[in-house]
Amino acid sequence: MRAEVERALRHLAETRTATFCPSEAARRVADDWRPLMPLVREVARDMDLRATQGGTEVDPVTARGPIRLTKR
Repeated sequence: MRAEVERALRHLAETRTATFCPSEAARRVADDWRPLMPLVREVARDMDLRATQGGTEVDPVTARGPIRLTKR
């Protein structure tokens, strides 16, 4: 499952000119995507994607609430 999440995040990061929601990657991987969100955030951190919340950079794993991701 981790590899699928990484592929989805990589695709979104490479094709988007703006930020994207991590749930977009989870939705690409599974219909029941909510349980995947902790894994998606962990993989995003491991990939060194930039995570922001309200315009401020945050750790995607420890941030509470909605975040946005983009390439560094």
